Amino acid sequence: MIDQVLSNPALQFSILVLVTVGVRVVLGRNPTIRFIVSVCFFALLTATLLSHDIAPYSPDLGDNVLSRRITTGFLKAVWWIGAAVVLVSAVRLFLIFENKPREGRLAQDLVIGVIYLGAGLALIANVFSLPVGTLIATSGAFAIVLGLALQSTLNDVFSGIALNLGRPYAVGDWIVLEGGFQGRVVETNWRSTHLINGTDDLVVLPNSTLAKARLVNLTRPEETHGVSITVRFLPTRTPAAIEETMRTVLLSSFAILKTPPPSALVVGIDSHAVEIELTFRVRGFSAAGAAKSELYDLIYRHARANGLKLAAPRDVTVQHSEASVEAQSVKHPGTPWRLLESIPLFATLTDDEKDALASSMTRHTYQKGSVITSQGSKLSSLMIMRTGVAALQRLENGHMVELARLSPGDLFGERGVLVDAAEAADTTALTFVVIYEITKEDLAAVMRDRPALAEELGTLLSRRMEDEEHLSNASSLSHGTHPDTLATRIRRLFGIPQETDLP
Repeated sequence: MIDQVLSNPALQFSILVLVTVGVRVVLGRNPTIRFIVSVCFFALLTATLLSHDIAPYSPDLGDNVLSRRITTGFLKAVWWIGAAVVLVSAVRLFLIFENKPREGRLAQDLVIGVIYLGAGLALIANVFSLPVGTLIATSGAFAIVLGLALQSTLNDVFSGIALNLGRPYAVGDWIVLEGGFQGRVVETNWRSTHLINGTDDLVVLPNSTLAKARLVNLTRPEETHGVSITVRFLPTRTPAAIEETMRTVLLSSFAILKTPPPSALVVGIDSHAVEIELTFRVRGFSAAGAAKSELYDLIYRHARANGLKLAAPRDVTVQHSEASVEAQSVKHPGTPWRLLESIPLFATLTDDEKDALASSMTRHTYQKGSVITSQGSKLSSLMIMRTGVAALQRLENGHMVELARLSPGDLFGERGVLVDAAEAADTTALTFVVIYEITKEDLAAVMRDRPALAEELGTLLSRRMEDEEHLSNASSLSHGTHPDTLATRIRRLFGIPQETDLP
């Protein structure tokens, strides 16, 4: 029985197939395991054929026994197919290891097609002993007819091959085409490239269109993306002063990269406006929108804090009337009143209430680099940023971690005033800073008349605590504290009735 098995290649092949199938079923469908099993099967099949003097890589010179000729031809065909499968598995495994299976789809299909085509031609030449050169020549006419019929499709296919070889973009890149269309590449295949536009819609573009179009890759050569915005101000201050204010705006932004440093330059001036261009970089193109929104908000706040006024566009002429502004300034000439007016938290106060609160506010100044408040200290006053930029920084594991940056109109110190809690970070002046202070007693007098401030301040404090939850030794107040709970504690601390209707 053993001699019969050793002398029969077909029987040995059958046993090899059964063992291989059993191993693959037991070990599962893991790509790496399947590749190893395919390599072992191909190696054992090669050894089996060579042990019986069957050379699968050479043409069959003829055999008088028909059954042996059929068996030999079948085993040769399986050998060539097995060789192609091993190579294809190697290609697929390489792309999986690279973690880019969709990006390499077109290249993968192209390589696999070449492998199977080569295996097919080798099989024809070495198994059926047919002249491959003659076969290719006779199929030329058919290929011409087929090429004319599929001219548009082939144009997309070869354009896709050229794009994959040139690699002007890759999956995940943001590109901009002629006409201003932009999108993120999510897939490239034989015929087309799939993009996701700004509204999360899928856009399918033929490869031939992309190959001819002029495109800008917003992700290459670096993932960081540069952004520029231009702002126009009325020439009420010197260009240098306006430029310095815009540098403060860039310094106060938490969404832009600090390296390379952002810049603010005067790019134009006339009798109507001074133009300032702000240039900065963000971590990626997708972060540009949020960064620009933050910059526009900071520009408005810093401009208002420094007495700058935005100018109209170049093609629009506006006659500025200062009558209402001057009347307002005469009625409320003080900076504290204007500061309260600019903060939404105090928007519900009447003019008389704002007058009373503004008259009790105290002005403080801090030089660049000075510590305004220290971590662990308890403030007894609510502090309002008037001008400048300050940073909230905390020492963690031997490194100073920056939590946020404060700009004109921002508040801090609400922890100590509202819930008698210590500050979670140092507040350091990054520029010359002007701050106005509202004492706990003065704030309590207003809150008793305006209980809605308790809810507003509770929401503000809750949001600030949520932003600090990632700190390793954060206060228990910052974990799961609901704004309503904070508002209740604030009312109790300030002696405000628990149920008071708004007037």
